[in-house]
Amino acid sequence: MSNAVTYRVEIRDVHKAYRVNGQRMEALAGVSLRAAAGTFVTIIGPSGCGKSTLFSIICGLQQPDRGEIYFDRVLVAERTGMVGYMPQRDLLMPWRRVLDNVILGPEVHGEDLDTARSEAREMLPLFGLEGFANSYPAALSGGMRQRAALLRTFLCRKDVMLLDEPFGALDAITRNALQEWLLQVWERFRYTILFVTHDVEEAAFLSDYVHVLTPRPARVRAEMAIPLPRPRRREMTLTPEFAALKQRLLDALATD
Repeated sequence: MSNAVTYRVEIRDVHKAYRVNGQRMEALAGVSLRAAAGTFVTIIGPSGCGKSTLFSIICGLQQPDRGEIYFDRVLVAERTGMVGYMPQRDLLMPWRRVLDNVILGPEVHGEDLDTARSEAREMLPLFGLEGFANSYPAALSGGMRQRAALLRTFLCRKDVMLLDEPFGALDAITRNALQEWLLQVWERFRYTILFVTHDVEEAAFLSDYVHVLTPRPARVRAEMAIPLPRPRRREMTLTPEFAALKQRLLDALATD
């Protein structure tokens, strides 16, 4: 009986370049990485190195100049709608109440809205939004807006989710709370998550594996397993083992 790992997502030798002011700018220069089903995989790298470009390619908003994207070992050229994607900003529609914001995915796909609203109402407490179904985004704190955006992503019901710096704009206290909350939600559903961050501590705390990208044009400089036990607890970040993991990531980022 084979014990081979089934990789839910594989990115193989992806290249991407743009024309900027008449000059060719190479964003990705042969990025390869993979995520097994149900794992939490984080991508870190310098600002502007191409992390968001890579996500845009994975979810099908762009196509690579060269390279391939596989889902469950099947090459997929048309990837639109295959993954849940949360960009850096929450992009909640200010004229829609929370409940109608979070059911956008089912609505776009023509699903029954009463059923979608019922499912969303059941999940509001899990996402810390109980009592806010009829509130507008302007009434929410930054952390609540991010939870609403994540609920919208979860309700797309895709077992692969791309989260592009979802906590980057939050204060440290809110960010730490949402990291722990996200892990609780993920441990319940066990989706495959690809996560982008600039924060080395966040990467180490959340992840099963971390991929470190070089400055633009991006390549994978290092892949590092995070052997911390789960469930994760905040006090882990105070241990020598965690400090050593952070230092290894910092060293990989600093390598010329």
